[in-house]
Amino acid sequence: MSADAAGGEKKRGTRRFPLWTRDTARPEGGGRAAPGDAPAPARQWPLIAVLSVAGLGLLLTAFDLFRVGCILVGVALLGGAVLRWVLPSVGMLAVRSRFTDLVTYGILGLAIVLLAMMAQPDPWLKIPFLQDTLHFTVR
Repeated sequence: MSADAAGGEKKRGTRRFPLWTRDTARPEGGGRAAPGDAPAPARQWPLIAVLSVAGLGLLLTAFDLFRVGCILVGVALLGGAVLRWVLPSVGMLAVRSRFTDLVTYGILGLAIVLLAMMAQPDPWLKIPFLQDTLHFTVR
């Protein structure tokens, strides 16, 4: 007879973390974006779309279209946030929880777009209180 059947006692497991991690949990929404029989690029189309737009933005920046290229990089991140919000499965575009991905992609994308629009010379966007802040801190 086993110890469980004889004494009715169950061996308590330890609450310590394992010494070696054998597996990690897939993030929420980290499943395939297309059926499993589809080719690999089709299964990861959200990530490929975001990387393509960001790559185009970097290419435009390299060809001396700084403002447009940076705006495109920011728009790619904002598009990633929208895809993460709308689609139930986005493949490798899912890094953490849905909320964390939305906040991260959204804040970084918005910051890049706003900074590109405020870049000197001849900014497309002028925010008056930032000029006053600069006046009191630097000049």
